[in-house]
Amino acid sequence: MLNLEAKDARTLVFVIAITLLAPFILNPFPEGSSLAQFNAGYPDLMQRFIIFGILAIGFNILFGLTGYLSFGHAAFLGVGSYSAVWMFKLLSYNIVPGILLSVVMAGLFSVLIGWLCLRRSGIYFSILTLAFAQMSFAIAYSVLSNPKFNLTNGETGLQVYADDPQYLQSDTAPTVPHLFGLEMNATYKLEVAGWLFQLNAGYYFCAIIMIALFYLTIRIFRSPFGLMLRAIKTNQTRLNYTGLNSRPYTLAAFVISGMYAGLAGGLMASMDPLAGAERMQWTASGEIVLMTILGGTGTLIGPALGAGFIKYLENIFSKINDSILHTWFSILPDGLENAIVWVLHFFVGKGWHLTLGMLFMLIVIFLPGGLVEGAERIRKFAKRKKDKRSDDQKLASTAAE
Repeated sequence: MLNLEAKDARTLVFVIAITLLAPFILNPFPEGSSLAQFNAGYPDLMQRFIIFGILAIGFNILFGLTGYLSFGHAAFLGVGSYSAVWMFKLLSYNIVPGILLSVVMAGLFSVLIGWLCLRRSGIYFSILTLAFAQMSFAIAYSVLSNPKFNLTNGETGLQVYADDPQYLQSDTAPTVPHLFGLEMNATYKLEVAGWLFQLNAGYYFCAIIMIALFYLTIRIFRSPFGLMLRAIKTNQTRLNYTGLNSRPYTLAAFVISGMYAGLAGGLMASMDPLAGAERMQWTASGEIVLMTILGGTGTLIGPALGAGFIKYLENIFSKINDSILHTWFSILPDGLENAIVWVLHFFVGKGWHLTLGMLFMLIVIFLPGGLVEGAERIRKFAKRKKDKRSDDQKLASTAAE
């Protein structure tokens, strides 16, 4: 299939199936039930799953395949978002020019940052990328918000206004982001026996792009270029001693990874035409690292799983407040109920970061390979149980004979 090995083809088919059926898979509970709050099949959240999945997949090419840990990838996400919004302001709400400019600008920016940062490796490379990301955040937040040449609009964020030129915007074209007339916020609601499924145009547009990029990532992993990146991760010094110059390969990996991030930023602005400097903060870069490690560094599907895992838990735990907790434990005596709610209060709502941190710690300790390693352990355990049952049946049949 598409010139892929059998294992990679199965992985690609699995990703396609999960991605296209996500609006149904992520809504396991009826709309009116008390468990409906755990559903995640609504457009905004599903779009974030896909967009951050693209971001993590691209970051994995640099970190998981090449071994270079960057703490500045959020800068490319911000550059992509600003570029897309400027296309909306100057041309029209058609998302194609904005997404193309996002990829180009992020690629150019990553060439500059990579050329400077890749002069060092290890922790020094990581600190350099962090420094450049914070410089980018400070520039977007203050310097480029100067009234004389306001490119970012500072803390308010860049958005489209009624008096923007939009030279290519026709009177009949939608006044929201669209793909040649197909509005990104267009949603078809399907009600089936109490379940509500929302099929969103923007989600499926992002999903198709993610599937294409996932296929491209597989080809990169299995290519001679990918083998060279693995050699760099294994022992870059020994590779240089063979006479090969590894720097062009690391720069190429950095630029490709940055272009993935720029595309994610462009898609983010295409779903919600707003760009802010907060997308370039170091905390956003740290979140990308967490997604990749949680899913499985160096694996194909792991980073996308990690992105969905974090965004889902963020959505669930952040909206559990004290009133919901009191409802859950109302059958207990008042004193015990209040004590349990008081303890759990620090782990949900505004304290959801603490819960995520504990889960991250547990996964790193017990599953160093991330969620992918956990799935592999379950698969091997099930296989051992199946083989044991098969052996028991053979012994039983032999004894009967």
